[in-house]
Amino acid sequence: MAFKERVFSGVQPTGNLHLGNYLGAITKFVALQDNYDCIYCVVDMHAITVWQDPAELPKATREVTAAFLACGIDPKKHIIFNQSQVSGHAELAWVFNCVARLGWLNRMTQFKEKAGKDRENASVGLYAYPNLMAADILVYRATHVPVGEDQKQHLELARDIAQKFNNDFAQSIHGHGFGDAFFPLPEPLIQGPATRVMSLRDGTKKMSKSDPSDNSRINLTDDADAIAQKIRKAKTDPHPLPEDIKELDARPEADNLVGIYAALNDGTKADVLKEFGGAQFSTFKNALVDLSVAKLGPIGADMKRLVQDTGYIDQILGDGSDRAREIADKTMNAVKDIVGFVRK
Repeated sequence: MAFKERVFSGVQPTGNLHLGNYLGAITKFVALQDNYDCIYCVVDMHAITVWQDPAELPKATREVTAAFLACGIDPKKHIIFNQSQVSGHAELAWVFNCVARLGWLNRMTQFKEKAGKDRENASVGLYAYPNLMAADILVYRATHVPVGEDQKQHLELARDIAQKFNNDFAQSIHGHGFGDAFFPLPEPLIQGPATRVMSLRDGTKKMSKSDPSDNSRINLTDDADAIAQKIRKAKTDPHPLPEDIKELDARPEADNLVGIYAALNDGTKADVLKEFGGAQFSTFKNALVDLSVAKLGPIGADMKRLVQDTGYIDQILGDGSDRAREIADKTMNAVKDIVGFVRK
């Protein structure tokens, strides 16, 4: 059967959204809304797989919502909501806990990285969260998911779970009038070259909100002065910018700043080197400051304004949740019938 094309993606509300989140995910969300029906979720249930302060989580949830809006996602045409308001996510995750196999979860590299050496002390939620991620996507029977490198493995798992559900319950799916398959196998949406934004203090480490140095990242709420100061202080090497793109491989800090400029300017690293190859870093950094302030300044100002208006943000999330729930409830009613649960 042909499934209605629909995009699902989620962002964790863990506070302090930065340039890496913006270039790696949110700008891509904005571009997708022209061609797809999109559902964008603040995944607060995923956030609590590690301890979150209950006083801070609502602020972080509203900040991600403000970022979606400030960056240009239209909440009337598309759905913006927070995961915990739609119970179908948790219900379907339980069904998927019973479909997915332990061996599949044991292969997930991200759990090993996040749990570290003290794996026995990690929450069951952190271990099983790929099943919840599969439920997030499939409770809307979404066909496409924008993914970065670090999420590809989880999307593969979502496809495996969908396939196994379709196989395990094939007779029931057919008997309930859903043809050969109930769930689509969601496809990854990889748009252009991935923008991997690294720390401004160390070009070999990913830009991260958990880095103790605030100078390592550009926060989306930074004002023009803060952005300028951080870029001017960003670590570089003593040589001028190369003219040949291959030379960037051995120069992580130069590669990072050139990559940021290219992404903000909707161009390629080669375009940037055509313009600035052979120039001193001071010249290039001035141009990068101007571009960053022009692109990010209005977003930061808009986010600050929106975050103050909690009533408006909560209204957007409430409306989005109502619309998401309509789709999710339909899916869950069908899943309950297929699995054999008795319902009213």
